[in-house]
Amino acid sequence: MAVRSKRFKSLAFTGALLLVALGVFLCERLVFPRIGYSLICSEAPRPADLILVLGGDFWGPRVLKGAELGKLGYAPLVMISGPPYKGRPEGEWAIDFLERLGYPRSLFCAFGHTATSTVDEALAIARELHRRKVKRVLVVTSAYHSRRADLVLRLFSDSIQFTSVPAPDPVYTPGRWWDDPDSRRVFFSEWRKILGSVLVAYPAYEIKQLLPEAREEP
Repeated sequence: MAVRSKRFKSLAFTGALLLVALGVFLCERLVFPRIGYSLICSEAPRPADLILVLGGDFWGPRVLKGAELGKLGYAPLVMISGPPYKGRPEGEWAIDFLERLGYPRSLFCAFGHTATSTVDEALAIARELHRRKVKRVLVVTSAYHSRRADLVLRLFSDSIQFTSVPAPDPVYTPGRWWDDPDSRRVFFSEWRKILGSVLVAYPAYEIKQLLPEAREEP
């Protein structure tokens, strides 16, 4: 009986190890990559009224992607969003850069603001898009940021049709994000901000719409 009991325990331990190994294998091959790619919202570009390049990129993939979409004729104007930098809107620096590359300056406009978060930027952009009577927008941002940007823009400006056309980004590796320190940092940061936008920022915004006096300065 003792020998049989030891053999059973050995088999049970081996089976448990195999199950753990199988679980890790399935996570790495199926689960982890899927949740990694879930941060990326990528759609086929379509004709629009305006191409919106979100702030954070003076002369990198975002502005280059937006410029290329404009050059291909998807919209008559590329609006580059961004806060001030050295006394000028970030978008103006980007337009100078794109003009040096041969893109016509008339294709672009800079939208300056003082927002410090994607939610604040979305609110400022929504006001500007409504002022311009824009209905269809191609949104360009970094790939890892595209899901959050798409979600936030739709939450705070639901009357506009947004199409997400992200730019490539070397910082985030969605298929192996758990193996790379930079990708892990991006992954957890983005999901924390997505949850904050949905569970905190948007409900607070809706409450303020119901209570206009809460927006008044004391």
